[in-house]
Parts: sequence; structure tokens; C-alpha cells
Amino acid sequence: MSRTERMKIVHVETGLHLYGGAQQVAYLLAGLADRGVDNVLVCPPGAAIGQHFAGSAVKVIEVPCSGDADIGFVFRLARVLRAERPDLVHLHSRRGADVLGGLAARKAGVRAILSRRVDNPEAPWLARLKYQLFDRVICISQGIADVLLSEGVEPARVRVVRSAVDAAPWTQPESRAAFCAEFGVDSDAIIIGVVAQLIERKGHRVLFEALARRRTTQKLAIVIFGQGPLRAALEAESRSLAVPVHFAGFRRDLTRWVGCLDLLVHPALMEGLGVSLLQASAAGVPIIASRAGGMPEAVRDGLNGRLVPPGDAQHLQETLDELIAQPELRRRLADGGPRLIAEAFSVDTMVDGNLAVYRERRATP
Repeated sequence: MSRTERMKIVHVETGLHLYGGAQQVAYLLAGLADRGVDNVLVCPPGAAIGQHFAGSAVKVIEVPCSGDADIGFVFRLARVLRAERPDLVHLHSRRGADVLGGLAARKAGVRAILSRRVDNPEAPWLARLKYQLFDRVICISQGIADVLLSEGVEPARVRVVRSAVDAAPWTQPESRAAFCAEFGVDSDAIIIGVVAQLIERKGHRVLFEALARRRTTQKLAIVIFGQGPLRAALEAESRSLAVPVHFAGFRRDLTRWVGCLDLLVHPALMEGLGVSLLQASAAGVPIIASRAGGMPEAVRDGLNGRLVPPGDAQHLQETLDELIAQPELRRRLADGGPRLIAEAFSVDTMVDGNLAVYRERRATP
């Protein structure tokens, strides 16, 4: 970027942990800084993303936000925007940063852009009213964009910039022996992983039903990464299965382990895109995912995985059996993952996509 194109963006991320959407914001800010953009990060006190950028070229301003009902956040953020006088404010998270952030931007006279990372539907009247607050809504998948468009949000307001993954850390996993020792898995089993919050819409129970339907005798082990309110119930239900299920909890070191899986299964009922799918592809792990939301964009059927109808345990069971029985097919799908990431989900592609939206809005009177 030439100096005449230099711009200043205030980014608002209210998540406390550096994963999911916040990790995407961290990728974005680093990439924008490399391209000459001045970045200001607004985040809650003690947020991991603020600590991540402490002492860097990104200016960090801590502003308390206690959620969607924290009306005071409108005034606190508006004060920051008036003081910083950015070209744009980019609102990244739902927790207080969408509607409240849009109101703050309107109050401060600053154009607002919103990133939308979920595909859950909203009432059409609410969607049309809510998204008037934002000059542009950046959807991380076409699936999310389609939801907004179906609710009556103007197409001119919607853009698609897909999430990214930094592939390098996912390409050097631990040894299989280390994985088996860490998670108590037999070394001669086919290892199937699930990486998702333990909540209903992630579809763990669909996988359990599929496993209960299996009639083949191939030795399997299921390792479930993640935490959430369904853990106790899922652990109890898993005990009735003929397949060992290991609950690994939330792990900050997934880069060490995902590449050891023989197969990743993501039977979610709905999903904006699925960053765990991108991570598995970067690691060269074949995938079975649901044909819902943005998942068909992250898993191209026949290239890096297979797609099944959401909630269809029988179809999932049949696809599991197919991939378990065909190691050559798993290898071919594994090889397709890194190619897809390089072509469509690189960090540079994501950063340039967001930057194009900034330039578009900055150039419009």
C-alpha cells in the first residue's frame, strides 16, 4: 500500500479468549499492519487478544463490555471513536459489538463494518432493521451471506470474505505413538476426531447414532476435543457404544494432535464455516462434514472430504464405513486438503479481501 492510501481502522473484538473469531482478528490485524494500515484494537480488560498485541504496532484500548445489554458500551466506544477519528470501525464479534457497536459508530459519525461469523437465522424484520447500522456486512462464508439475503438484507450491503488458517503450524504434528500415549488410544485403531464445542448443534449425538448403527468390525477410537454444557450427558451416552470414546476437553495445543487423526468428523447441524475443518485440511486429515451452512465451502466433496445431510445418522454411518474401509480414498482426500487451503483459505487472501471492503467504503462519499 502506498502512503497516499494509508488508512486507520478501529477494530472491536469483545471475546476474552484467543480462538475462533478472535484468532481471525489477530490474523487480520497482523496482515493489515504489514500492508501499512494503522490499527486500533478495542477489547475488554484482560482479553487474550489485547495481551497478544501488547507492545506491538497495534494500539490496544481496553473498554469494558458486559454483553448485549451493556448500553454504556455505546457511549464508551463512541468516546474512543471520537478520540481516534478512524476512517472506519470494524466490529468483529456479536457480544456487544454488533448492535451496540453499530449504535456507537452512528453516534460518533464513523462508518461501520460488521463481520458475521454465524449462520443462525433472525426474524426478517429484525435483520432488515439491524443491518442498516452497517455500511457493509462481511460474511465468512457464502452460506452466511445466503441467510442474510433470504431475510431481506440488501445485496449491496453484503460481502463474502472467508475465514483463514495459518497452515504452517498444522503441518508438523506429534508422532502417532505420542498421540496414543497422550489420549489413551490403542495404536492399531483408526482414530476419528471431533473438534467442536459440546453443544447440541455440533451434532455429537448424530455421530453416536451412526456409530451405534455400524456392523463392521474394524477397530476404531473416537477422540472428542472441546468443552461445553453437554459433556456429562455425552460421556454417559457414549458408554453404551461398542467403540471407545475419549473426551480430551479443550486443548490449546491442537496443532500437535490434529494431524495424527485418520479422519475428522464434523456432524454439525448448522455452522457458519467451521475453522476446525480448515485446520484439519491444513494438517492433511480427510473430513466428513454436514452439507449445511458454510461447511460445503470448507469441505469440497471428493476433494478434501465427504459431505452428508445434516442430522442423517444413516448416511453418516455409510460414509464412515466407506472411508474406514478405503485407506487409499482417505489418502487422496488428505492430499486435497492442503491444496484447498492454499488456494482459497490463506491468511493473505482473507486480509486482502477485508482490505478491499475497506477501500470500497472509504472511496464512497
